[in-house]
Amino acid sequence: MIFRRKMYDTLLKWKKEEKGASAILVKGARRVGKSTVVEEFAKNEYKSYILIDFVESGDEVNSLFKKYLRDLDTLFMFLSSIYHVPLYKRESVIIFDEVQNFPRARECIKYLVADGRYDYIETGSLISIRENVRGISVPSEEYSVYMYPMDFEEFCEALGEERMTEYIRDCFDKEKPLDSRLHDSAMLLFREYLLVGGMPQAVSTFLDGGKNLALADRQKRRILNLYRDDIMKIGSAYKLKVASIFDKIPATLSKHEKRVVFSEIGKGLSADDCDEPIFWLSDSMICNVCYNCNDPESGLARNEESSFIKCYMGDTGLLVSLAFGEKELEKNDIYAQILHGSLSVNQGMLYENVIAQMLTASGFPLFFYNHYSEEKHRNDIEIDFLIPETGTLNRKISPIEVKSTKRYSTKSLDTFAEKFGKRIVRNIVIHPGVLKKDGDRLYIPPYMTFCL
Repeated sequence: MIFRRKMYDTLLKWKKEEKGASAILVKGARRVGKSTVVEEFAKNEYKSYILIDFVESGDEVNSLFKKYLRDLDTLFMFLSSIYHVPLYKRESVIIFDEVQNFPRARECIKYLVADGRYDYIETGSLISIRENVRGISVPSEEYSVYMYPMDFEEFCEALGEERMTEYIRDCFDKEKPLDSRLHDSAMLLFREYLLVGGMPQAVSTFLDGGKNLALADRQKRRILNLYRDDIMKIGSAYKLKVASIFDKIPATLSKHEKRVVFSEIGKGLSADDCDEPIFWLSDSMICNVCYNCNDPESGLARNEESSFIKCYMGDTGLLVSLAFGEKELEKNDIYAQILHGSLSVNQGMLYENVIAQMLTASGFPLFFYNHYSEEKHRNDIEIDFLIPETGTLNRKISPIEVKSTKRYSTKSLDTFAEKFGKRIVRNIVIHPGVLKKDGDRLYIPPYMTFCL
């Protein structure tokens, strides 16, 4: 099943604006749909295309980039012959799929782009990890973009609910709540997204099976096993730390503070001991890492504290499968509890993870704020997310609190607003209720997060 992805529009813009002046590299975690959307784009937008899958290409193809880089006529002749595809000047594209498996091809981009005959699209999982680019010169002619799991809008469109997301956006822009019946429908869509996630194979299985959550779960577990295999292939001493952080994500997010405690990964470990494992998980895009900002302003990255981090799964559907065993999901009727918003434990973890996923898909880097009170011997301010507000002067921000139930307190947000009021554009509470405004505080349902 082919889904419409926003990456297609990104590729269209690149083709129109660059006109062969650069190659485009689509980065993303495994199974987010990079190869599918790139090949669909090539079929529709070019007269012909060659897809070189460097997982299966072998020496016959790989050796060509070593032998004939200075003789491109011969290189293209061989590629056209091997793949049985004619190439047309300025009307063909060559796709380097999973290019991290043969970094030499990526290094050749400089010469291929300079030649100017064809367009080039690269896809890569784990591609920017240091061990995958060691020893090669990364081309400046390469334009990089990030692809994430299907976002909420893409998920709704896959379910034939385009009008719903249009209505949601219109209501957000007008700062008015959805009709109560449509709010309930939108919340159900949101909870389906939370359960299924945005991995295209899981979504396709879910729909093909008549919205069968158990079938989608099996597909997600296969993806989790692929991720574990990737982790165990890391050629560095820290791979066991990566595996430990990955497997502990549900337990970590179930805690009140939700931050990674490094001593729990290994006895005596500190943040410095885990910077490379955290980098790997973030750079692979398997996880979305959220940093503590100790002095909140729009230049959030300048004030990040790397010893205090939260580690979210890149896809919340995968988190559900990682957090609950197959038998646990069926025996305890967890699907029904989540769909009805009545899960007694872990619902806050799932909500916070999916909001992190939605903010990341919208282009926001993730930051949070914690303040420890020496007097009270505990954190007295805990803000889930901070986002910079574009188009504002004086580096202003908006703090976000995520609430998974209808009964909650906003004490932390109240205190934060008192302390940093001059830096705040609006205080945002994401909750299961409808949109409402109270002064400079905006309450929105979780399905509106993509509108921020």
